[in-house]
Amino acid sequence: MRGRRGGTCTAVLCAALLLAACGPGAESGAARPTPARVADAPARLPVPHGKGSKTPDDFNGDGHRDLVLDALVKAQSHADDPGIGIVYGSAHGLVPGARQLLSPAKYAARTKGRLPAVFDTEASCDLDKDGFTDLVVSTDPPYDGRGMPPVPLQVLFGSPGGLTRAVALAVPAAARLGDDWPDQPVCGDFDGDGAEDLVLHASGQRLSFLRGPFHLSPARTRSGGSTRVAAPRSAGAPVPSPGEVPTGPAADVNRDGYDDLVVRAADGRSKASVVLGGPAGPTRTATALPEGNDIALGRFGRGAALDAAVGGMARTSLRYDLPAPTSATLPSPGSMLDAADFDGDGLTDLVSSGSRLRVFRGRASGLSTADVVTVEPPARGTTRVLSVGDFDGDGRADLVVRTYRGETQDTVAVHPGARKGLVAAEPSVTFSSSEFLAD
Repeated sequence: MRGRRGGTCTAVLCAALLLAACGPGAESGAARPTPARVADAPARLPVPHGKGSKTPDDFNGDGHRDLVLDALVKAQSHADDPGIGIVYGSAHGLVPGARQLLSPAKYAARTKGRLPAVFDTEASCDLDKDGFTDLVVSTDPPYDGRGMPPVPLQVLFGSPGGLTRAVALAVPAAARLGDDWPDQPVCGDFDGDGAEDLVLHASGQRLSFLRGPFHLSPARTRSGGSTRVAAPRSAGAPVPSPGEVPTGPAADVNRDGYDDLVVRAADGRSKASVVLGGPAGPTRTATALPEGNDIALGRFGRGAALDAAVGGMARTSLRYDLPAPTSATLPSPGSMLDAADFDGDGLTDLVSSGSRLRVFRGRASGLSTADVVTVEPPARGTTRVLSVGDFDGDGRADLVVRTYRGETQDTVAVHPGARKGLVAAEPSVTFSSSEFLAD
């Protein structure tokens, strides 16, 4: 489960929310996503310079949340992936003109002299504690299939002018186990020292735990030269775990000051477990969760601690008040989930996918099928939830979705959170990612 999702401790533990094209946005008469002609795209604006902040996904440190677009429109089908798009925020929300294209050719680091063809978003957090969010991406380094594969992860550090050129992530050999790829990164302060750490996939029911903060460190190249890598403060032997696939974002589920995470077995559908952080990192297994397709954490109601929603094809299993939860069931399918507080009442609302995009209101008595809000995408096609978060600074999370048909047409829409109705039916911002083709 690849999982970068800008979020808080109430955010979903899965990155993508896929809606079938047969949903409400596919009804007769709905608009089709069209690739905005590059000539019609808003003029590219300079990235606003900030001084650092604690806002999530704030790559330029100006106090406003930014949006990551991991999938962009292509000039023609089957063309090379153009890279990752960043749309920068403002006091009034996202500004499509203030954008940055992170192409592998311009921003990726070389491995054994080769640039990667793959450049995919994995996680985001402030790894070096400078007030600028950093972006962790995965690549496809050259590998001959023998021994430990190279580390596929790279880090683009944030700065006043936005994200900078990537450097390789250093994973000490002592922190690795077996010949699996060290990937699936999850950010979190798992040891409670105030710095963001990284947990990676290892193997054999172990996780690699890299303690932050991270720093730029020189490393020798095969040719005898030197380069810079993003190195952790320290890293010990892999820690034991009920599985080896960490799933993020992390969250402090029991409010003890240590971030926790969900871990799955390698098959991805096995029962997951909540692993609690502590002074030694994420080493304490607390709660086994039901089998399901996706998991979201949030304060949905009924308790002081966080809760878990585990989505399935027929129903959504609920576990209130982790890590010693009570069980309940939401009689609604939820093969993929997302979660955030859209109405600003302090409780988390649950976004569930299936044939429709629906939002269930968090209540003191817990989630129920009452007051369900159905969100209709503004265009026909396949719709994914890109992000949930407060992009306009009003204290309520917004819902960002991307609707596409094929590889050359899409519409990105921001539906603001609302005190009444949870999510506004009409988007406040719409644009096409084809704007990045002009860059």
